[in-house]
Amino acid sequence: MLYWRPVTVSPDNRRRAVFLDRDGTLSHEVGYVNHPDRFRLFAFAPRAVRLLNALGLRVVVITNQSGVARGYFTEDLLGEVHRRMEEGLARGGASIDAIYYCPHLPAGDGVCECRKPSAGMLRRAEQELGVDLSRSWVVGDMITDIEMGRAVGARTILLRTGYGLGQITYQRDRWRVEPDVVCDNLLAAAQLIAGEAAGDAR
Repeated sequence: MLYWRPVTVSPDNRRRAVFLDRDGTLSHEVGYVNHPDRFRLFAFAPRAVRLLNALGLRVVVITNQSGVARGYFTEDLLGEVHRRMEEGLARGGASIDAIYYCPHLPAGDGVCECRKPSAGMLRRAEQELGVDLSRSWVVGDMITDIEMGRAVGARTILLRTGYGLGQITYQRDRWRVEPDVVCDNLLAAAQLIAGEAAGDAR
């Protein structure tokens, strides 16, 4: 499923993007967000996204939201949560270009190509936003984010926020792939990306 503000992108102007997980990356991990008041952006999130905006990168949220299929919340409620997310970022001078979400169960809900670690949401962004996945970043707090990014040739950053610290500490021996970088939080990841972009410009 897709929610985004329409943009016009020339087919010849393929751009870099930073794909961000939502819960545990942009916002506190609280389990299923079944009421908008449970959603809380990290205090550093607007600054991090603003830094990515300043680089001219597309910023796209990619999130699994199986609570829809489970009946924990509706897509209308999910839309309200995303509206509040955008408003919270806007108050900090930041914006995102698109939000893609998968509402499906991990299994038993038909064929799903969009649920992470599958790369269906990234492929839709590639087509609809004109981004170059091979020159983009995927940032998240779970190894499934990393698996998704590596599947399309993107660079990947695993965060220690959300589920990240536990996955790094206790589950690393079960990883099928390694992230390119591990960062403390989204702001540190944005600063790393900005530093690399500055080096590319020199």
